[in-house]
Amino acid sequence: MYSHMERLDRLSVHLVNPSDNSFGTAVITPRWLFVLAAATPRVANDPILVDESLEQIAPETIQPGDIVGISVHTGNALRGYEVGRMARSRGAWVVYGGIHATLFPEEALERGEGHAVVTGDGDVAWGKVVVDCMAGKPERIYEGGRIGGSEFLAARWDLMDPEKYMWASVQTIRGCPKHCSFCSVWRTDGQKPRQRRFQSVVDEIVALRRLGFRFIALADDNFYPVTFTDLRLAKEQNNLARLEELTAIRAERFHLMEELAKLPKDMVFYTQMTMEAGEDVVFLDAMKKANIKGALVGIEAVTPEGLKAVYKDWNLSGDALAKQLQTFKEHGVHVLGSFIFGLPTDKPSTFDATVAMAQKAGITFAQFVMMTPFPGTVDFGRWEKEQAENPTMVGDVPITRYWLIPTATRPKMFTPHPTMSSDEIRERTQKVWDRFYNWGAIWKRSACCPNITSRIAFMFLSKLYRQMYAGTGISTDSARRKKSKAWAKWTARQCKKLFRAKPMPELASPAWELGLSGLGQAAFAGSEGAEMSGPFIVISKEQ
Repeated sequence: MYSHMERLDRLSVHLVNPSDNSFGTAVITPRWLFVLAAATPRVANDPILVDESLEQIAPETIQPGDIVGISVHTGNALRGYEVGRMARSRGAWVVYGGIHATLFPEEALERGEGHAVVTGDGDVAWGKVVVDCMAGKPERIYEGGRIGGSEFLAARWDLMDPEKYMWASVQTIRGCPKHCSFCSVWRTDGQKPRQRRFQSVVDEIVALRRLGFRFIALADDNFYPVTFTDLRLAKEQNNLARLEELTAIRAERFHLMEELAKLPKDMVFYTQMTMEAGEDVVFLDAMKKANIKGALVGIEAVTPEGLKAVYKDWNLSGDALAKQLQTFKEHGVHVLGSFIFGLPTDKPSTFDATVAMAQKAGITFAQFVMMTPFPGTVDFGRWEKEQAENPTMVGDVPITRYWLIPTATRPKMFTPHPTMSSDEIRERTQKVWDRFYNWGAIWKRSACCPNITSRIAFMFLSKLYRQMYAGTGISTDSARRKKSKAWAKWTARQCKKLFRAKPMPELASPAWELGLSGLGQAAFAGSEGAEMSGPFIVISKEQ
């Protein structure tokens, strides 16, 4: 028998990113793993990190008394619950977190046989969970809530194997002020942007460049949290408190980009933002100077009817859409356009029209996803109510809990379309992927790269993106998925060589400057700057 202290010495904390697909190499680091590693109390020693997109967890590594933290989103919940049940059967404490566990804590406790669930942010709550488990008295639910930006933790990148990832990830802001019907972020992370101080962000990026990472994803819900419309409305309503708040958020964005511009010029950043940034050429120019060379932009649909169906009618359509997308490119920001197929307003002609729009607008990358009602969204709530009286069942699982259906028997679509079958939508979606990512089209788009080496890297990355996100996704059958997975593994190995850089262990963080510099002042200029810049130079007391 071990004494209490001896048991604590032998205890291990495991953090698991569950996945059914293991590629051996991953494109982007799963940031939460390394953030919760930083949140793990020192008394528990360094946690063991398991990213199943690299390789699946070995059950024999779990010992009685260990603590196993598993983060689940809807797509990997079934695998996450499988890992949790395995860990509990081996005598470990099992704790769930992540967006899905936040929405369905009781499901994680029951189906995943968890001892505890952390809802909301884990940066602060995780430490208490670990201490309670070590004492043998975990609570069932820990309310992580929505912490302020000053409480966001920098990740423990010293626990990462740099050879396993092509891109690293850093978060600068959480939350999104929009309310798209297909997105749950504004409900789970809130509509009020919670922003890290730029010094903390840049220090973390410097740490990654020291390790040899020059490609960094700014893993934000919305990198462009304040629009001209937001500022105009606050001014028209004479809401000075709101105006000051928005101005401070916007100024902090420009401060961050100023500092990114001081980093080594070989660095490349990528982020996610809304279409409205296309109106703000000053912001786009600041992104270019900061080497933020690309952004995932939610286009969703190319028709007014489609945009209205997803509560995104503030987006443009038609020629106006193409022009706004071209504005991104003209100012040095390449777009990864995100499109949704299977909306009630879609027709067979929608698929060809979408590809034509993507090509006309000159977007550099694109993803084409089938309409999926994700938990926590307006679409899901509406669908769940429709199914309440006469639920569709797949085996013994209601279709509104589709993530609990094994992949082999899970339907490709969950909500019926008024004019097309799910098979037709799936096949048409696959053809769009094939058309956009054929070799000729990729080579043409690679002209955006400065040299032949970069063009080759672009071609490999394009094919890898297509294989990992279309070839192994829900829009494919099992045979094609297996073949695509093999291709993705091979392509990932080639891409890894192209994205690595020589480590810079002596790289120092920039020397911080107080106040607004020239670029910071530009935060208050732009297409409406002459009218609006004066009242918006309001700096919060924190600055």
